[in-house]
Amino acid sequence: MPTALITGATSGIGAAFARRLAADAYSLVLVARDELRLIRTADQLKLRYGVPVEVLPADLATDEGLAKVESRLRDGVDLLINNAGFGNPGHFPDVPVEREARMLKVHCEAVLRLTLAALPGMRERERGAIVNVASVAAFFTRGTYSASKAWVVNFSESAAAELRDPRIKIMALCPGFVRTEFHQRASMDSSTIPGFMWLKADDVVRDAMRDLALGKRVSIPDLRYKAVVAIGRLIPRSVQAMVSQRIGR
Repeated sequence: MPTALITGATSGIGAAFARRLAADAYSLVLVARDELRLIRTADQLKLRYGVPVEVLPADLATDEGLAKVESRLRDGVDLLINNAGFGNPGHFPDVPVEREARMLKVHCEAVLRLTLAALPGMRERERGAIVNVASVAAFFTRGTYSASKAWVVNFSESAAAELRDPRIKIMALCPGFVRTEFHQRASMDSSTIPGFMWLKADDVVRDAMRDLALGKRVSIPDLRYKAVVAIGRLIPRSVQAMVSQRIGR
């Protein structure tokens, strides 16, 4: 039975990955900060899908938390989903530097360190895959959040190119607006986002798994957001920034 480790596994896209992979008969390792919520999530998955589920409480904004997950990854996994992430309330440069640094640690340092921890075992077994959850925001200019997600996309593409091993896949997943707890936790007003722009987490994961099987290095779920990114590449950065300010992160 293959094993998948998922960070940020108790809600949103992470929870959708857990459901999909459990249905695909993966053994799961779930990582999040809230231990009680992890245990509840694990119990539900075991009851519904009958797969082994391990819980690993860890705060990826701390060196201690990162070290715990790195240690588990060195024991070997077949699939790593680097999904943990968050948005800061407020706008650059008004957000306190401590919050900005915490975001960079979770979005960038954690992705780097966990990828490096998982790869040796995958290379030894000559198989494996890593999905780094970024955002459509990576292709636009919107403060530290979009900058950190742009790093995730560039890192994923660069790591895949440097690895040069088709048996080990590394992919950046770049969803648009998804119905999760993300906006509420970041105190973001999502009322101005048109209803037709929202995606379902389960649909995002379905598209991600399809693109991973196809060997894509960047996955942009849904034709709507493929069009948004394609058009965005054709317009000046100054116009992108103005639009981003109007519709949010």
